[in-house]
Amino acid sequence: MVIQNQNILGVIPARMKSSRFPGKPLADIHGRPMVARVYDAARTAERLTDVVVATDSSEIADACGALDVPFVMTDTGHPTGTDRVAEVANKIPADLYVNIQGDEPLIEGGIIDAAVLGLIEDDQFRVVNLCMEIFSPTDLVDASVPKVVKGADGRAVFLSRATVPYPKNPNNTRYFRQVCVYAFRPDALERFSQLVPGPIESAEEIELLRFIEYGVPVRMIEVSTRSFGVDTPADLERTRKEWKR
Repeated sequence: MVIQNQNILGVIPARMKSSRFPGKPLADIHGRPMVARVYDAARTAERLTDVVVATDSSEIADACGALDVPFVMTDTGHPTGTDRVAEVANKIPADLYVNIQGDEPLIEGGIIDAAVLGLIEDDQFRVVNLCMEIFSPTDLVDASVPKVVKGADGRAVFLSRATVPYPKNPNNTRYFRQVCVYAFRPDALERFSQLVPGPIESAEEIELLRFIEYGVPVRMIEVSTRSFGVDTPADLERTRKEWKR
């Protein structure tokens, strides 16, 4: 059952020291920095009460302040964006929190709403993530695209940068990539922040694996979106072209 009038906070983690593309939150997309474009997109989600940027960078904070984008300063030692969201949850009370990746400026509000609805419609889950079917052979072998294996009940079984599952029966094999919008109940974020990354998360560098490794069920919701992560300067150019369309 959908509970009305919940306070749902969207949080956009953003840091300057990306290993693959340093400084990308402030990369220009037709006159506005990427982090502001993500904020603009998140504000179109009907289910979010508020949206804030979570950052440890004074440069990002200054850019947000100049553009009237709300932000929260967070610790510099967080290994993942979800750790950063967990800190925000300790500072700003809400019924639900949504982690919206700061490098997906093409994300649609309706996709964010799908993650929120997937959580509030099923009380047994503490975490919801999104996924999308893969049709591109390039995405299938791209290590920067996390692949999702989900069970018949819709729960996440595994995520990997490798091509999984193995197609021993190719006629019955579907592939899914992760869409990096996560919805959390507050207790799930608190537990996440208390757990140390396990060996699988450390190997794959996919933060959602922390829940799976420690037995926290994650509901996967299948969606269709044109959004993609900006991991390289080439991705940024692709984003600029898609934005103009």
